[in-house]
Amino acid sequence: MLVASVSGLLAGLSLIVAIGAQNAFVLRQGLARRHVGPVVAICAFSDAVLISAGVAGLGALVTAAPSVLTAVRWFGAAFLLGYAVVAGRRAVRGEAMERPDGGAVSGLAPVLLTTLALTWLNPHVYLDTVVLLGSMAATHGADRWWFAAGAMLGSVVWFTALGVGARLLVPVFRRPRAWQVLDGLIALVMLALAVQLLVG
Repeated sequence: MLVASVSGLLAGLSLIVAIGAQNAFVLRQGLARRHVGPVVAICAFSDAVLISAGVAGLGALVTAAPSVLTAVRWFGAAFLLGYAVVAGRRAVRGEAMERPDGGAVSGLAPVLLTTLALTWLNPHVYLDTVVLLGSMAATHGADRWWFAAGAMLGSVVWFTALGVGARLLVPVFRRPRAWQVLDGLIALVMLALAVQLLVG
């Protein structure tokens, strides 16, 4: 139970803690202190829905056809390794946010619509939450919902820290070096999770 929850927490954080349109938007809104609560709530709730769908669907599929677990494990490991390579390349190159204090959306309706669009119209979110986290959760068997809970907690923690702590984080992450360190850590965690899938 504890192992599954911690694995889910690390996997969830590894997938969402990266430079991207959604994180950039949350960071900008947090810096401007504009509708941070609704933005964080939408991001975290959306992740919870998608993670639940992935865990429920793949869990049922694996129960009906245990051989699917092997294919899912190999796919998940390959995906994680690819993700680790991408994060590693970002760490080597170094990337910085461009003007995180600018471009914050002000009205509540535009903020909500933008947050929903950045979340639900991003094809990577389905790969990350439904497919990848769902497949990783399935490898934990009866504890897969504890894995899901850990991943959901990771989402809540990250988006809250990013939105509320934006004023403290932005000066740091304007520097490419900070993103390099973060992406390097992400690459290492992804690699470790891939190995865990392969040997699990």
